[in-house]
Amino acid sequence: MPPEEMKNKVCIITGGGGSIGLASARRMYDAGARIMLVDLNEDNLAIAKASFDDKNRVSVCTADVSVSAETKHYIAKTEKNWGKIDVLFANAGFSGTSAPTTDYPEDLFDKVMAVNVRGSFLACKYALPKMNDGGSIIITSSIMGVTARPGSIAYITSKHAVIGLMRGVAKEAAPRNIRVNVLAPGPVDNAFQLEIEERASKASGIDVTKMLNQWISLGRHASPEEIANTAYFLASNQSSFSTGSVFMADGGMHI
Repeated sequence: MPPEEMKNKVCIITGGGGSIGLASARRMYDAGARIMLVDLNEDNLAIAKASFDDKNRVSVCTADVSVSAETKHYIAKTEKNWGKIDVLFANAGFSGTSAPTTDYPEDLFDKVMAVNVRGSFLACKYALPKMNDGGSIIITSSIMGVTARPGSIAYITSKHAVIGLMRGVAKEAAPRNIRVNVLAPGPVDNAFQLEIEERASKASGIDVTKMLNQWISLGRHASPEEIANTAYFLASNQSSFSTGSVFMADGGMHI
């Protein structure tokens, strides 16, 4: 990584208190960026901010990404701190529950769609007018955005949907040289994934973690830092001719 490659670049990362968001923030921070971490969990944000040395380059904002007013607020706070935005990483997510489609709770379906799809839409809607030309938008999808499994209909639907959202926004943003791409991780060794796997294991009666490692070509879960490396590539000028694409970081699970 060239030193200071992202010096003074202004980056918003939603889901910034989670492992992928925080690892990505660290990667961009180390390259000189200014980081706004957005998360619903205030305690996680406080812990995250405390892990950075230069508090002038890291700020936090508690927000429900599915709410317009709160989206406007974190964007306005970012602009007030540092000026226009260079990178938007719409990374906040909610997994829902494990249940067959016929039993899936409608309120949970709506919540998954609100966080994963509406949250990404609102981020794009309100950040784009505040972005510098030549910037980058990254939206987190999943291996479940390009494939499917039983029992996760809301999550699968939402992660397919954000790929369509990305492609539409990429077309609109291209005249300003703003790149828009999807990052699609496979299973990651973090609390978010562990919760999904424990729930699925209980529902199915099999060790889902072991099963997934057998399905992944590289034979293991990713570390958050490995996913952050792809996020960094998309955020930086290293991906200057990439837009409208789905970047897999799944260890070959989808092939």
